[in-house]
Amino acid sequence: LREHPGVTAIIYDQTCAAEKRRRRKRGTFPDPAKRAFVNELVCEGCGDCSVQSNCLSVVPVETEFGRKRAIDQSTCNKDYSCIKGFCPSFAEVEGGTLVKRSLDDAALAGMVAKLPQPAVLDVEQVPCALLVTGIGGTGVLTVGAILAMAAHLEGKSAKVLDQTGMAQKGGAVTSHLRIGRDTDAIPSARLGTGQADVVIACDLIVGSSPEVLALTRPETKVLANEDVVPTGEFQRNRNLDLTATRFISAIAKRVDGANIASLRAGSLATRLLGDSIFTNLMMVGFAAQKGLLPVSLASIEEAVRLNGVAAKANLNALALGRLAADSAEDLFALADEPVHEQVFPITLAEITESRTKLLTKFQDADYAAGYRAFLDEIAAKLEQRGLGGCEAFMVEVARSLGKLMAYKDEYEVARLYADPAYQAALRDNFAGDFKLKVHLAPPLIARKIDAKTGRPQKIAFGPWIFPLFRVLAKMKGLRGGALDIFGYSAERRMERALPGEYRDLIRKVADLVTTGTLHTAVELAAAPELIAGYGPVKDEGVAAYRARVAELLAVLESFLRSSTEPTTPSPESVRA
Repeated sequence: LREHPGVTAIIYDQTCAAEKRRRRKRGTFPDPAKRAFVNELVCEGCGDCSVQSNCLSVVPVETEFGRKRAIDQSTCNKDYSCIKGFCPSFAEVEGGTLVKRSLDDAALAGMVAKLPQPAVLDVEQVPCALLVTGIGGTGVLTVGAILAMAAHLEGKSAKVLDQTGMAQKGGAVTSHLRIGRDTDAIPSARLGTGQADVVIACDLIVGSSPEVLALTRPETKVLANEDVVPTGEFQRNRNLDLTATRFISAIAKRVDGANIASLRAGSLATRLLGDSIFTNLMMVGFAAQKGLLPVSLASIEEAVRLNGVAAKANLNALALGRLAADSAEDLFALADEPVHEQVFPITLAEITESRTKLLTKFQDADYAAGYRAFLDEIAAKLEQRGLGGCEAFMVEVARSLGKLMAYKDEYEVARLYADPAYQAALRDNFAGDFKLKVHLAPPLIARKIDAKTGRPQKIAFGPWIFPLFRVLAKMKGLRGGALDIFGYSAERRMERALPGEYRDLIRKVADLVTTGTLHTAVELAAAPELIAGYGPVKDEGVAAYRARVAELLAVLESFLRSSTEPTTPSPESVRA
């Protein structure tokens, strides 16, 4: 634009994702019968799909083999830009519908009937100050409106102040709500420093923000949704810490830990009701059953009916929240999920066993035996040097070598697409008659380079590719041999070289490591975590890995030199 005289502006006008979803519900916006779906087994967790799309509906999924990606179908706005990520894990699901979860209404009603009626906060003398936090477009303001209507139905007064900010772009939203005996008893809707009596943190990142925490005090009751929705920062940092404990710990620095209660509302709402949009009403039910709301359950239920939008599902969400507060076992039984989150292999023995099974499927038992033999070799070397207790180092070696040996070439990607687990995942998410298109860029075929990105262009393969996947998966015995036509590409040669390169590195580190350099050795062993993705994305990761190894080796060798160099005696010691 600098070539044009005067001031030039480009206006990019696009309907935001939240508004698209609203219009689609009303039938006033096109709703393509097509969705993006990630094969979790093929995904490397590189995050290139996030980089290409800058979309918050690309969410992290923690697995046994590290963090992967999935598409949050509840919030996806169907622009499909995530498919541009240089990764073979993406498929287009054409036709069909999202699976509608069938909640057993009778079972739910029976469980709820056993619950004690929740207490109601007394506001006769002092109004109750509530704060609801969440993300724009998810119904946070609706929660405030429903609670205010419930107060009105009971003859109480309520004042509400909604702060939306950049809500339409998935930004932070808060609803300040005061409920009291009458209007005169309520000073203003806006909560001041330390004035919040109850915080319903439908989104934990917003709920733990400095702006929200400033409104709390040690006595504040906090109800938190443990399912953390990633922010824009996740699109730039694939390893961003999104664990609930991180944010709950931040809240606990301001609020007494005994006053904090949490549940996995987002995932449970999606599992039981088919959409994460019901998370917020589930949180309201959770708060109500704990006796932390100044309105009765009956009034809240009537307000939901008056609201008129998905009343039955929202009432079920309220009931599920109540179960979470008083009968979590019943709730998780309904969801057919364990009460506690899945625990992945963390010990050396567990990781070794897991990767041995993977490598046997990847190639064969002999290949897996080579993996175990190397671990035994390094463990024996450390034992000889009196460093047999270095489990942290060995865990990273086991994890990293397993990753490098199970590289995802054409045979492995085919095997993972042919895996029954992938078909099961599809059927768990989609119903009806649908067909798949898989987007791939095989090095031997994808020769056309995109002029804008400089990358090979991906090609869409129809359903006919799946029988070919099954055939190709059975040809894994050709891998690395003279008849392996895929193995001659630069990417495959690099992948075959990396495990040997890593073994040489670990042997060297095992010879050099001391108790004083163990931390650096662990970092070196874990360095392959920088490698992820496919094609040009993987090339960048390998370059970063090798640079990191060189940097850490220099630190390790520098420490060893400084600790072994003879020291020059001081003049004072000589005179003595």
